Amino acid sequence: MISEICALYLSGASFVLPTECAVDPASRTAVHYETFDAKPPKPKPVKRPRPRIIDHSKPSPASRNMAVIPPGSFMMGSPEDEVRRDNNEGPRHKVTIDYTFEIGKYEITFNDWRKCVAGGGCRGYRPKDGGWGRGNRPAIYISWNDAQSYIDWLNRTTGYRYRLPTEAEWEYVARGQTKEPFSTGTSISAAQANFNGEHPYGDAPKGQYRRKTLPVGSFAANKFGVYDIHGNVYEWVQDCWNPSHVGAPVDGSARLDGDCKFRIMRGGSWVTHGYQMRASKRLRYTTDYRYDDYGFRLARTIEN
Repeated sequence: MISEICALYLSGASFVLPTECAVDPASRTAVHYETFDAKPPKPKPVKRPRPRIIDHSKPSPASRNMAVIPPGSFMMGSPEDEVRRDNNEGPRHKVTIDYTFEIGKYEITFNDWRKCVAGGGCRGYRPKDGGWGRGNRPAIYISWNDAQSYIDWLNRTTGYRYRLPTEAEWEYVARGQTKEPFSTGTSISAAQANFNGEHPYGDAPKGQYRRKTLPVGSFAANKFGVYDIHGNVYEWVQDCWNPSHVGAPVDGSARLDGDCKFRIMRGGSWVTHGYQMRASKRLRYTTDYRYDDYGFRLARTIEN
C-alpha cells in the first residue's frame, strides 16, 4: 500500500518515485535503501550434536573380546549335599534367561584399565599390581565403585551399554552347561585354574600354589568360550547382597533389593581354596573395598 510520495535524490537530479515510505519500519523498500551498499548476510550453519548410534542387536566388536551367551535355563544355587556348601547358596531354584547376552571372555586387564585412565576416565585411579606385573594380568585392587567408573567411561566412548553381569548370569556362565560345582565338573585342580592348588576340590590331586595372578587366558576356556571364570581374581557382579536366594529373580535380572551397601563377588581367586571357586559360592563386600584379588569382567545384553 502506497502511503505517500517520497523524494529520492540521485546524482543531483530530483525526481519522485511512488513507493512505500522509507521511514516505515515495516517497509521492505526502506530496509533495502538503508542497506543499499550492504550484502545480504549469509545464514550461519546450525551445529547439531552428532547422534550416538547405540546398536544392541549386534555383538560387540571383536576387539572387546566378548563371548555370546545363548538363552537357557539352569538350577541356581547349590544342592544341600554339596561339599562345603553355605546356607546363603540356597534355596536352589530354576532360572530361565530368555535373552542373548555377552560376557567378557577375560577379566578386565591392566591394559584395559590403562586405556581408561589415558582417556580421562576411571577417575584417574591407577591400581597397584602387587609387584607381579601389569599388561594382560587382571586389574586388581578394584572396588565395585571402580568397576562402575570404568563402565561409565567405556559406555561414553563406545556408545554401547556395558555393565557388570548379574549374579544369575555369572553363575549360568560359570557352570558352563553342566550341573556340577565347576565348569570342569565335580572337581578342579591347579592345572585347570589359578588358586591355592594345595587345597583342591573333589578328587583332584594337590598342585601348585602360585601366590599371584596370572595373565588372563592361561587356562582352557569353558564350553561358553570364557576363561578364568574360576580363580585368578574374584569378580564383582551387579546384585545387592541378600543372605539367601529367597525372593531372588528367576529371569536372570539383577537383584536390587536387600543391602545395597554390599555387592556380591563370585569365582574365587589366586589365594583361595578350591571350594571357594564353586559356581554357587557367594561373597559380599562394601562397594568401596579394594584388595589384591578383586577384579571384574563385563557383560552386555544384545537381544531381548
